[in-house]
Amino acid sequence: MIRKGWSVPVVPHASREPGAAAGASPGDDHESGFAPPPSSSHSHASAARRPSADSPRTGRSLKSRALAYLSRREYSRAELSRKLMPLTDDADALEALLDSLVCDGWLSDSRFAESVVHRRAARAGTNRIVSELKRHAVGEELIEQIGAQLRETELARAQAVWRKKYGQLPATPAERARQARFLAARGFSLPIIAKILKGIEDWTD
Repeated sequence: MIRKGWSVPVVPHASREPGAAAGASPGDDHESGFAPPPSSSHSHASAARRPSADSPRTGRSLKSRALAYLSRREYSRAELSRKLMPLTDDADALEALLDSLVCDGWLSDSRFAESVVHRRAARAGTNRIVSELKRHAVGEELIEQIGAQLRETELARAQAVWRKKYGQLPATPAERARQARFLAARGFSLPIIAKILKGIEDWTD
């Protein structure tokens, strides 16, 4: 009920251009909750977001990414597979790519193992290097072969590392334990550590 003496305020109508529908105004589409149909530019933008044949997850781009990795350093097959796995949903295509890289000489577990030995041998013992190769799954036969070669030079390599760090035999049990922990952390075996800390001169044993 409207009280006596009150009047309903009248809102003036916005002017319309000739030919406009009665009661329609430029903002009516948005105010009524109805949006205009998507334009062609919107459709093109949606299409642009869809995966295309040039997507990084395709086989061709996957090979390009693999070659980019291999151009920087050697990789084991297992390590390269882990790097590429997030880039594809096709496990079979990934395995086929790795097979082709091996066949073409781009990918080699043997070369990777040699690079690890080259980087680590002067500062690390056989146990540490072998553990790293096992993490990269280069194959038991290759690991055993490399381990045998490293053990032939283990004593001389451990001596060089010990001399660079200490150079003097331990004078106390505490110092001996400290030096032993250092060499063990580098991956040298306990028999080798014992020989070094006892001052054995026959380094070719």
